[in-house]
Amino acid sequence: MKNRINNKNKKRSKTSLIIKVSLLLVASLLICASAYGVYITKQAEHAANSAHEELEGRDVSTLREEKVEPVHDNVSILFVGVDDSENRGQGSDNSRSDALILATLNNKTKTIKMLSIPRDSYVFIPKVGYEDKITHAHAYGGTLATIDTVEKLLNVPIDYYVRMNFNAFIDVVDALGGIEAEVPYKLHEKDEFDRNSINLQPGLQHLNGSQALALARTRKQDSDIERGKRQQEILTAIINKVASVSSITKYDDVIRALGDNMKTNMTFTEMKSFLSYLTQGKPRIDSLTLDGVDDTSTGVYYYQLNQQSVDEVSEILNNHLDANKTSSSLTNNDHDKVNAAGDEEAVNRNAQ
Repeated sequence: MKNRINNKNKKRSKTSLIIKVSLLLVASLLICASAYGVYITKQAEHAANSAHEELEGRDVSTLREEKVEPVHDNVSILFVGVDDSENRGQGSDNSRSDALILATLNNKTKTIKMLSIPRDSYVFIPKVGYEDKITHAHAYGGTLATIDTVEKLLNVPIDYYVRMNFNAFIDVVDALGGIEAEVPYKLHEKDEFDRNSINLQPGLQHLNGSQALALARTRKQDSDIERGKRQQEILTAIINKVASVSSITKYDDVIRALGDNMKTNMTFTEMKSFLSYLTQGKPRIDSLTLDGVDDTSTGVYYYQLNQQSVDEVSEILNNHLDANKTSSSLTNNDHDKVNAAGDEEAVNRNAQ
C-alpha cells in the first residue's frame, strides 16, 4: 500500500513538473514574442522618423477640403521609383521617375486600386508650364512637381507619397526572401550596377531583389504599358508576401531597408493605420492601365494618352476614394453601395 502511494505521488510530482515546465516555456515564448514586438515597433518608428519628409507648401491636396486620416478615411498613395544611381550621373535632386504607381485604398471594403502611369506619357507639367514626358517632372521639381503633375492629369487627390530608390526595392525583396513573379519571356537584362548579369527563363519564377528589379524595368521586348503591368504585379507580390505569416520574422530587415532608402510624408502613426488592410490576409488589388498610342512624329518618342481612357480611370479612382464627399462621410454604407456599382461599371468600360 505504501509503495502504491509513493508511486502515485511520484507520478503527480512528474505531471506537476511537466505542467510547470510547459507553463514556463509558454511564458518565455510570450515574453520573447512581446519583446520582439516591442523591438520591431521601435525599429519601425525609428525608420519611419528617418524616412519622414514634409513637402514645403503642401499640407493637404488642393483637391481635398481637409486632411484625411487613414485610420477611417479612404486615401491615395503615389509610389515614385527613382534611379539615383551615380553610374548614370543622377542624384535624388535631378533624377527622373522610373516608375509611377498611384494606389487608392478604400477603408470600408479594404480594397486597393492600382494604376501604373507610363513614364513617357506626354502630359502637362505645372512646374514648367508646358507638356513633356511625365518622367521629367521629377527632374524639374522633385516629388512635389511629380505629385502636381499626376493630380493635374487625373484630377485625383494625392494624399501620401512614397519615394523609393532601387536600393530599397532590392533590399526589401531580399529581406522578404524573394518573391514569386511571372516572367513573360526569356530575359537578358542589366542589374543595378549596369552589368549584363540577369538571365531569366519564361514562367513563374522565384526572384531575388536584383532579378525582380530587372523584370520591373525591362521593356525592350514589349512596351511601357506591359512594363507598368509588371510593376503592378511585382508590387502586389511584395504586398502579399508582407501579409503572409511567414514574413513576420523578416520585418526587421524590411524596416531597415525602407528607412535607409525611402522618403514619405506619412508619419509612423499613419503607417500603422494601413496594417488594417492586411489583418484579413491578402487584400483585393485591382490593376488599371491608361490607353494610348506611340508617337514619334517629333523625332522623340512619346506616349500619347487617350483622353477617354484618362477620364474613365479618373472616375474609377475618385469613386473608389469617394473623393467628392467630406472625410466624415467616407464610411457611409449608402455611399459605398452607390460608388461600388458605378466603380464596377467604369472598370468594365476600362477593360474593354
